Amino acid sequence: MPNTQGPLVAALLYDGLCTFEFGIVAEIFGLSRPEMGPRWYRFASCAIEPGPLRAHGGFSILADGGPDLLEQADLIVIPGWKGADIPVPESLTSALRRANSRGARLASICSGAFVLAETGLLDGSVATTHWRYANALRSKFPAIEVDDTSLYRGANGIYTSAGSAAGIDLMIEIVRQDFGAHAANSVARRIVMPAHRSGGQAQFLERPVALRMTADIAPLLEHIRHKIQRQWSVSDMANKARMSKRTFERRFREATGEWPGKWLISERIEAAKEMLVQTSRPMEDIAEAVGFGSSHTLRHHFRRLIQLSPSEYRRQFSKTSVS
Repeated sequence: MPNTQGPLVAALLYDGLCTFEFGIVAEIFGLSRPEMGPRWYRFASCAIEPGPLRAHGGFSILADGGPDLLEQADLIVIPGWKGADIPVPESLTSALRRANSRGARLASICSGAFVLAETGLLDGSVATTHWRYANALRSKFPAIEVDDTSLYRGANGIYTSAGSAAGIDLMIEIVRQDFGAHAANSVARRIVMPAHRSGGQAQFLERPVALRMTADIAPLLEHIRHKIQRQWSVSDMANKARMSKRTFERRFREATGEWPGKWLISERIEAAKEMLVQTSRPMEDIAEAVGFGSSHTLRHHFRRLIQLSPSEYRRQFSKTSVS
């Protein structure tokens, strides 16, 4: 484990391990990040069954430890599972329930949702998984409301994420909750997160990385972010960048992959998300502070882009509501 003093993240290892899903967890939590300070995560791989263990790709794996690590972990991540119909050992579900009862967080990627479902801890709540497994999860666990449109869902310290790459989104969200938006954005940039994700799943990502940031656009973006409450028009932006409106729109789209107006709304939503989870400010104040002007406009764009109301987002993701 790295020489840090932060939360211990344990990623499960099992025979037939989903290699990509495990790699996501190791990449986010297991790399040395001295710039984050001594309170950054500790990371360990945890074998839940005797070896030798094999992973997708034809290689064998050696774990940092065994099931006893689950008793110490602050966050336990289930990186996929062997299959929707493969039984989950009772010893594992019991260990996960014990971890939850002492305040540890639990998270799954893709088919790992079936492991969490077996614990009973998802009963009566909303969970997600890869769209191809959604019907199987509904059928097998009718007490769970399965949402196959979101990248991830989470409440009360238990998280599920959709298909493989959505695990990146969830892990970044956990970093944001633990260390703030700056740390989450730093990690996202280091792993070169895509600017956009396709499909109809709700986009919970922190501010996306630009496609090809240029010296004449980057300073403007930072200026707007610091003056997000201002009523920016495209003409205002173009004037600030010292370009014609037509040239500015072309250069902006080349740099960010979006039109200026759409980008501005996304930035305002990101600023609102941070205020929702970091403060208890009233909705009208937040709307004014991020440039929407009214809580009605904030709610409209928030629900359209995030598929949750601002109040629901605050309830699910604020530090005060997530253990």
